[in-house]
Amino acid sequence: QVQLVQSGGGSVQAGGSLTLSCAASGYLFSSCGMGWYRQVPGKERDLVSRISRDGTTTYIDSVKGRFTISRNNAKKTLYLQMNSLRTEDTAVYYCAACWSRSRNTYNHWGQGTQVTVSS
Repeated sequence: QVQLVQSGGGSVQAGGSLTLSCAASGYLFSSCGMGWYRQVPGKERDLVSRISRDGTTTYIDSVKGRFTISRNNAKKTLYLQMNSLRTEDTAVYYCAACWSRSRNTYNHWGQGTQVTVSS
């Protein structure tokens, strides 16, 4: 059974930093690309960043230079280091694993964790 268990998150003032973690189990961690998404109430879940099996990373423009996605295959854990946080980064963040071409989405999702940035 695949599980993605998230930790980290919380509340921080603008300009602060937070790190999100996503511990995976139940599949070959190194075989899948992974991603971080975020969602605010009333809106769709949006991609924030992706990391491929070989470590290639992509980011949405609004987080470039502030967020860093990384993975530790030995620990089977995905990370999102978030610096210089802004109020508009407030959202529930989700990790995701193993892209499905047929479904055009990730197959597995974490439980979500709240990130709140105050001014």
